[in-house]
Amino acid sequence: MITIELAEQSDIRSISNMAYIIWPLTYAEVLSQDQIDFMLEKNYTVEGLAESMVNGQFFYVLKEDGIGQGFIALKTLEDRVRIEKLYLMPSVQGKGFGKTLIDFASEKTVLKGRGILELNVNRNNPAYHFYLKQGFKVVQTVDIPYYDYVLNDYVMQKEVKATAVS
Repeated sequence: MITIELAEQSDIRSISNMAYIIWPLTYAEVLSQDQIDFMLEKNYTVEGLAESMVNGQFFYVLKEDGIGQGFIALKTLEDRVRIEKLYLMPSVQGKGFGKTLIDFASEKTVLKGRGILELNVNRNNPAYHFYLKQGFKVVQTVDIPYYDYVLNDYVMQKEVKATAVS
């Protein structure tokens, strides 16, 4: 059974543990090991995740049979909802859980009264192709200075609408 649950403070350690497994595998071909280590230390420690929560990111944990297999962080902005983080454990990639999380984020976007779901993805991340399949379009190519690094991203957006239930 698949569930998506709003993360509590008590879930931060589990999210951090998942990130430390997922990030090195996801970004090994994309980023230097130094940058991977830096990003994990900056954003995915218990302290970094708690700070993200305080700064308006709502984390949700995707669980399969009660076991955390991934997470998504959403932030509501004036005219859109942003996916700040979306990661799945390697063992469940390809099972449709990414689509499940995108659909979940789309529902949240509609519930928040917004019509646009947005995210950034590294231009060399294979997930870019997944997002295209989910209906996202590139709206901007950006190079974001981030401490000693530059994030080479696409900003992608998807229009979302409430679906009529018959």
